[in-house]
Amino acid sequence: MLGLLLQWLLCALALLAVAHIVPGFQVRGLGPALIASVVIGLLNATVGLFLLVINGAMILLASAIVPGFHVYGWVPAFWGAVVLALLGMLIRAIRKDA
Repeated sequence: MLGLLLQWLLCALALLAVAHIVPGFQVRGLGPALIASVVIGLLNATVGLFLLVINGAMILLASAIVPGFHVYGWVPAFWGAVVLALLGMLIRAIRKDA
């Protein structure tokens, strides 16, 4: 829980820093920065879910095009996209350590 609160505070501070660096980007204090960071986080989560749906559709399209590669429906395609995303994160983490 403490890590989540720290992440939230750091994101809000990052927004305040951006406001000092980027012309036309304004944040009027820590309160609005905290609220904006929550809203941005929720919107990013929504976009992430939408990207999984798009990736599932791409998996289905590849299944229709590539002989020997078959995915039977939206549910397996969606879960395949989720597992591929998780494995991709794991691979990136391992490669970063190497």
